[in-house]
Amino acid sequence: MALRKPKQEERKSTGGEVATDDGIQGESVEECVAVGQALVDATHLDGGRLQAALVDGAGDLVTFGNILLTKYGVGRAEFTTALAKATGVPAADTKGVELDSELAHRIDETLARRFHIVPIGEMNGKLLVFASHPTESLRSEAESVAKQAFEWRACDPKTVTSYIEQMWRSDADIGRLVASFETSDAQVALAEEKASEVSLDDQAPVVQLVNRIVGQALRDRASDIHVEPLDGSLRVRFRIDGQLVEAVALPLTAHKPLVSRLKIMSGMNIVETRAPQDGQFSTTVDGHPLDVRVATVATVFGEKVVMRLLDKSKSMVGLGELGMPRETYTQYSKIVHAPFGMVICAGPTGAGKTTTLYATLQEINDSGKNVTTIEDPVEYVFSGINQVQTNERAGLTFASGLKALLRQDPDVILVGEVRDADTARIAVQSALTGHMVLSSLHGNDSVAAVHRLLDMGIEAFLVASAVVAVVSQRLLRRICDNCKEPYEPTADELTVYRQHSGGSDKQTFYRGVGCSYCANTGYRERIGVYELLRITPELRRLIVGWATTEELRRLAVAQGMRTMLREAMQLVEDDMTTIPEVVKTLFAT
Repeated sequence: MALRKPKQEERKSTGGEVATDDGIQGESVEECVAVGQALVDATHLDGGRLQAALVDGAGDLVTFGNILLTKYGVGRAEFTTALAKATGVPAADTKGVELDSELAHRIDETLARRFHIVPIGEMNGKLLVFASHPTESLRSEAESVAKQAFEWRACDPKTVTSYIEQMWRSDADIGRLVASFETSDAQVALAEEKASEVSLDDQAPVVQLVNRIVGQALRDRASDIHVEPLDGSLRVRFRIDGQLVEAVALPLTAHKPLVSRLKIMSGMNIVETRAPQDGQFSTTVDGHPLDVRVATVATVFGEKVVMRLLDKSKSMVGLGELGMPRETYTQYSKIVHAPFGMVICAGPTGAGKTTTLYATLQEINDSGKNVTTIEDPVEYVFSGINQVQTNERAGLTFASGLKALLRQDPDVILVGEVRDADTARIAVQSALTGHMVLSSLHGNDSVAAVHRLLDMGIEAFLVASAVVAVVSQRLLRRICDNCKEPYEPTADELTVYRQHSGGSDKQTFYRGVGCSYCANTGYRERIGVYELLRITPELRRLIVGWATTEELRRLAVAQGMRTMLREAMQLVEDDMTTIPEVVKTLFAT
């Protein structure tokens, strides 16, 4: 098939100490088309999706590759094969790769990030490098700048990015920075007194320490940073793919200067150490704009700080890209396009509820609808959608804000979270008066979310009439496709699987053994598992009668609802995740 080349847009420089991962310049539209055509020919990509990816990629091969891998589900091995075919460079074999930190001295970090290459070892008397943009012109330029010849291998951009971040970590020389905190008590007290002055000095150790920690967390794909004072040390942990991983241990003398710096950046009161505080600040890491929400709380060893990282450069995921099974997606899409009713997204903190709600907004938003949200806080900004952030100091709560929004002639209302009875009552009444209301609610599953509304004091007949569907979800870690291998599950694991898999006779199971690509965890990234409860007339009658959660769940399953546990075991059957991960996340017994 003939493909139209997209118009190449001018790329803006993002600045920063080093070039961004997607900052390679040059005319590479032809290479993008060639890689895409190879994927289409191999039936790994649909032609229509290729056209959209070419436009989004703007002629940059690395950006184009990341879009295909992230948004359109192309596998890393498939992309690497297509890249090798398009550029004439042999494909990289990432199996069993062990990174050697000594090789980091053979290539300058700035050069590696600029040309998106990473040194792997020696071959044929040359330095072997994996590259995600190995066109002839880029190879020639990189060798000229590095003043050495390389042995080139084509590799997908996700793997190269992962290896680069492991090879050149921002926290590599944190020991040098924290050495300045190994001081006497008098010097530490003096540093605290002048914390506001120190914060203005970009070369101060505490300033560099915060920058290194936040920068490395973003590069490690962390969603949160935990700074925790312990009995004899200061522990810093990153939440990566839902799991807390210890990143660095600092001396306890670094605690107060570090907390003071974060408070100043976030607009908090640095003198108050007993009361919980929250704030936020914005920064830039490798050219990526980043919003950081900061919250402090006093513990027995001092103030603990948790930072939530919101990478504003990331494109929001569409509803069709969340990983919902096709039948669930079809039913859910039909429900949210209804003119009125209440749709609830349920799950614990960190289950991806906000992502699902934002994807839903993108699905139903058009110029003919007035789509309005009230959130705390507004995490991502969308064009064409009116977003309101709560402000308790100004008296703008979820309840008062929702009342105000109803006077704004809305068609669709997103309530960031139903936290109290007042908000719940107004949201329910809004759904009954001709509005489509979307909201998140903390609950273990879809049926429990319905009972949560009843427990808040909302009359059963109002809940039954207003709520049209509840989607409950969790996030499961994916098996790393670079180190996936078959294994023999334990007897307990097999018992759980057979019990909840719907009679599957699967014999071969897989897990990740750990490699450089997944930081030796065996998992890389996450996938959603969903449970969609449609409120049918029969379920409404049970709700009005205050039926138990067991009775509601039994009828819902009888009417075709697939439970989260069943959907999770389907992911095990499809070799996407493991039985232990399902057990740990969904508390199966």
